[in-house]
Amino acid sequence: MPVSATRSELLRKRLERFTRVLGDVGPGDTPALHHARVASRRLRELVPVLQLESGTARKLGRQLRKVTARLGTVRELDVLRLLIDELHLSHRSSSAALARVGMTVSQARDEARARLFADLPIAEMSRLARKLDRIVGEVHHAERASSKTAARSWRWAIDARAARRASRLSDAMAAAGALYLPERLHAVRIAVKKLRYAVELATEAAGGKPGADLRTLKRGQELLGRMRDRQVLIDRVRQTQASLTPPTVTVWRALDALMTLLEDDCRRLHARYMRTRDALGAVAARHGGQPPVPTTRAQAHRAG
Repeated sequence: MPVSATRSELLRKRLERFTRVLGDVGPGDTPALHHARVASRRLRELVPVLQLESGTARKLGRQLRKVTARLGTVRELDVLRLLIDELHLSHRSSSAALARVGMTVSQARDEARARLFADLPIAEMSRLARKLDRIVGEVHHAERASSKTAARSWRWAIDARAARRASRLSDAMAAAGALYLPERLHAVRIAVKKLRYAVELATEAAGGKPGADLRTLKRGQELLGRMRDRQVLIDRVRQTQASLTPPTVTVWRALDALMTLLEDDCRRLHARYMRTRDALGAVAARHGGQPPVPTTRAQAHRAG
């Protein structure tokens, strides 16, 4: 029978992942940056349900959001660079067009990396990790002194977050409909990602293992993520086209052809999304039920 995890156990486990990857983060280490970003995002998911003092929780949330956002900017540009390399190797587009766009993406990536390590050095992220390590002890002490009712209330908070996220995914999918609408599909991707993290936390807290729902959410997030990467690259191609000095008809047409190729890819990915939409909707429905109502107003307040 699965054994439920405590708040301090979950925090310690997630903090260990974050601390472990920080040692590998460097200006040129793409995988480590991605792993650090994911680890920070998982910590962000947990902090609001730790039953910390509200000011402490807000401050930690802001600090973790800053880490996730800065790492995310570099990660997006890394992904665009990898996508350009993939297109180049496939010989599906003009090398001249890809070289033009690749040069602007590489420059933006280098600038983003420089800003990351200037504004958010590893030392600052390590200080945040040490602060969270102290909170592990505080949460563990509070758990030992709390009642079973208090212990149940934090589990209620996790279920409540998952239910809200599931409802938002259902709404986002309904708003996106069956048409290829990039911004609405981007909203679906974000909703899928947030529900995935909520379900992942609920599964860990219950002592379970990743199941079919998490696999469905992961596949949906990856599919919509590939679509989004191409949409972002299309915007980069348009910017490159607009900045041509002097305008060159040959290069302009090559960039046009590249945009057409990427748009065709997006529409094929959208067709795949439509085939998985029912499965995503079923996951949202399973997790969208109303969680048990806390027995007291104080418990509801602590649950967030």
